[in-house]
Amino acid sequence: MLGQMMDSPLLVSSILRHAANYHGDTEIVSRTVEGPIHRYTYADMARRAERLANALGQFGLEPGDRIGTMAWNGYRHLELYYGISGSGLVCHTINPRLFREQIAFIMEHAQDRILFAELSFLPILEALADTLSQLKAVVLMTDEAHMPRSDVLPGLICYETLIGAASEGYDWPLLDENAASGLCYTSGTTGDPKGVLYSHRSTVLHAMTVALPDVLGISVMDSASPIVPMFHVNAWGIPYAAPMVGAKLVMHGPKLDGANLHELFEQEAVTLTAGVPTVWLGLLDWMDTHARSFSSLRRVLIGGSASPPIMIRRFEEKGVQVLHAWGMTETSPIGLTATLAAKHERLSEEDKLALKSKQGRPVFGMEFRVDGTDGQPVPRDGTSFGSMLVRGPWVAGSYFGNPASPAHRIQGWFDTGDVVTIDADGFIQIVDRTKDVVKSGGEWISSIELENIAQAHPAIKEAAVVARPDEHWGERPVLVVQLKPGAHFSRHDMVELFTGRIPKWSIPDEVLIVDELPHTATGKLLKTAIREMVMNELRVGSFDDGIAG
Repeated sequence: MLGQMMDSPLLVSSILRHAANYHGDTEIVSRTVEGPIHRYTYADMARRAERLANALGQFGLEPGDRIGTMAWNGYRHLELYYGISGSGLVCHTINPRLFREQIAFIMEHAQDRILFAELSFLPILEALADTLSQLKAVVLMTDEAHMPRSDVLPGLICYETLIGAASEGYDWPLLDENAASGLCYTSGTTGDPKGVLYSHRSTVLHAMTVALPDVLGISVMDSASPIVPMFHVNAWGIPYAAPMVGAKLVMHGPKLDGANLHELFEQEAVTLTAGVPTVWLGLLDWMDTHARSFSSLRRVLIGGSASPPIMIRRFEEKGVQVLHAWGMTETSPIGLTATLAAKHERLSEEDKLALKSKQGRPVFGMEFRVDGTDGQPVPRDGTSFGSMLVRGPWVAGSYFGNPASPAHRIQGWFDTGDVVTIDADGFIQIVDRTKDVVKSGGEWISSIELENIAQAHPAIKEAAVVARPDEHWGERPVLVVQLKPGAHFSRHDMVELFTGRIPKWSIPDEVLIVDELPHTATGKLLKTAIREMVMNELRVGSFDDGIAG
């Protein structure tokens, strides 16, 4: 016997309608590329998204066609999220920080039909002119007053002119909730970027989960500012979750430095935010240098890469609750959050910090499995290592245009490529990426654990650990650090730092001090480039004593 409930599809357009109808006067605030702060409401955004959907109708597009966006967090990008997906097309967010060759690859692989781009990225567009010539149109997201001339791309269309000529009023189609709504590509650090094709259903379910109290806990009382880019896994679902609950949205535009973020947070009374550790490091350092505090910020979600415990402590000292989370492009992305249970309140502050520093427990809807080398589940003792697999309603069942991949070799599961531990309460801690763990003398050494310890040293601004080949042990860890201005750090300091915190055999053999550590397009440490730094140092002859000023 079937239930007798109405069959109402979960669609991106339903979020837009709800926000416009019941939170229509709530503000969306954006720092623009052109300079000024832009303000309007959810009702305004809905009307302009309707104009956009009508404008897209003139290009002879077919349902499911991919429409590329190359844009910062801002109101026009938000209109694209809803106007494209709501009309039955696929919103393909493109990371402008990728190499030009990678951008060209993913646009061709996605077979984008139209590209919308910010003024900031005109040089990228001109460098990709041959790729763009295959498109029906390239639209610059600005008004006529700021529209540039381009001899390389003479047919550019002005966004405001395009939607200004379109009519208001659009009847959002009643789509199949399993129809594709969005497309994101991985950063491609181990090969060509891979496409993840989200559905309306997965997007709405993920947004509902993001809003849960033990996840982001976003509500109508909040002023939310997603610092994670909208071109990076849909800003972790916040552009959908905030309208869903009626929260004010504050968009940072192209400025991610500490001074501008702090100014925006204070000016717009931001209560919650989300981003990667590298952004928060810059903000915290700027605040400490200028003796600033937060007057409204209460919660910050940290993900993208492991947050050092010292960063969690620094936020808490400023009165901000940190929620450590884990996810991937393939998981939409939220899968784990490190929310403590009532029983954990009895723990010491150090033990609480240790739990908060883990990636967390599965959110409802996500099922995790940790397999040992024998393919059997590892004990849930918090120490046994294993490979993490996941499944759920917002997990990629395959890659776009690539139905068979090693990550999906186990039927019904996605292999994350992470080596993890899991404890009795379900808290998962990433020991390392499979490709980053140091395998020394038959034992595994976690680069993340070593990085977190090093990050707490007062002389170190940022730290990375990679393996170097060793004839006797197979591999040995090397600590690579960027120091704070005027700081000193030596091999002796390194040994002293790690002694007593980890087994002696896990202590790195060398320390390499560099001017700057390279990062991926999404802000993670670029381990391939860091390994090359180490190998270059080995080829030169030997490491120095690690002393630098």
